[in-house]
Amino acid sequence: MTNRPHDRANANQQDPQSQPKPQPRPQPKPSPAALANNRTAVKGAQALTGSVHIPHNDPAKWGRVEDDGTAYVVTSHGERHIGDFKAGTPEEGLAHFGARYDDVSTEIALLEMRLTTHPEEARRIRSDAAKIREDLDTAAIIGDIESLQTRLASIATQSVGVEQQVESLKERRRSEATERKEALATEAEKLAADSTDWKATGDRLRAIVDEWKSIKGVDRKTDDQLWKRYAAARDNFRKRRGAHFAELDRNRMAVKNVKENLVERAEALQDSTDWAETSRAYRELMKEWKAAGRAHRDVDDKLWQRFRAAQDKFFDARKANDAKRDEEFLANAQAKQKLLDDYDAKVDPSTHGVEKSREALHELQEKWEDIGYVPRGQVREFEDKIAAVERRVSEAADAEWRRTDPEAQSRIAQFQAKADQYSQEAEAAEAKGNSKKAATLREQAAQWQQWADTAAAAIES
Repeated sequence: MTNRPHDRANANQQDPQSQPKPQPRPQPKPSPAALANNRTAVKGAQALTGSVHIPHNDPAKWGRVEDDGTAYVVTSHGERHIGDFKAGTPEEGLAHFGARYDDVSTEIALLEMRLTTHPEEARRIRSDAAKIREDLDTAAIIGDIESLQTRLASIATQSVGVEQQVESLKERRRSEATERKEALATEAEKLAADSTDWKATGDRLRAIVDEWKSIKGVDRKTDDQLWKRYAAARDNFRKRRGAHFAELDRNRMAVKNVKENLVERAEALQDSTDWAETSRAYRELMKEWKAAGRAHRDVDDKLWQRFRAAQDKFFDARKANDAKRDEEFLANAQAKQKLLDDYDAKVDPSTHGVEKSREALHELQEKWEDIGYVPRGQVREFEDKIAAVERRVSEAADAEWRRTDPEAQSRIAQFQAKADQYSQEAEAAEAKGNSKKAATLREQAAQWQQWADTAAAAIES
């Protein structure tokens, strides 16, 4: 049985029997494994992207295989002999050359897909499309060859635009990447020049390296220049940090020497029983310790333990001595309290007068001093008690002095004389019928009387 081409194609061709059969370029027959791999690749791509479309091919529309195995494909330029099929029936031959067409269509579909999924391969895709296009004129395939040519031409055209877009995108990304690395280099330079937060800055400079490595696309020359800036900034920071800690070590060594001297002085005082003077000495040593600064932490801690141990030994001894002394002074407190109780009634100006009360107070004070110290915690209490007795006598003496002060008495007499004078003049004016003058004189008399009463009250208070 002979397969006939599509009617439209058949109408535009001459009788094949009247034409000499062209001798096609021998085509290598693809192996079944290769055909299967192509089909598997396309199916895999379709599954991944869903964007690969392979047009359906009906080889019966585009060619035929004669009973003797001679195969033809129909194009707009006529019918072309593509080869011979001797391995089976004409139907099987038509299917065979149709399958080979599908393989080429599959390759083109893969190129179409790659142009979308891998635009950075546009130049290579265009080259692959050109190779397929070059082989189409002699390809031993049956199908719509012109549609393949159209698809290949479209790939070639699109690949140029895609390549330009890729280059534009690459350039933009290169510019952005360069800006990012420029910013990192500038940041590193600023940190290296200004920062004294050594740990945080060191961490940030290390983080910049990690970020730097993640930035791709900068051209080698620019990248090297920017990296040199970063590396120089990092080296500058390390030098500054090294100088800082070297100076710090020198200072800490000096502090160590100072504090060792303070420890020796503190330990020399720890057995002293000159409690007051040694306490003052330890306070001064503590001021010097705080002003000295810090040595290395482990050294500083050890020196402080020695210094504190010497202090504690002295102050514990003083505390024990104070406790023993307070026991001895407890009887003194009891004696002083009894003395206050005994003299409370004797030192009473309201009963015995100021002079006798003052004599009794002097006796109390002499006996008070003879008794001696009271416990440290009761010192203020007993000072307040004796002060209250002393204040009682002094206030009574002040009141008595005010009452007997000649100047105060004379002043009261003058105020009273004036008040009496104005009162008499007011009565005389009233007797003469001069009520207005009498009222004025009475007001003056009242004012002087008020001053006299105030002065008298002052010396009685």
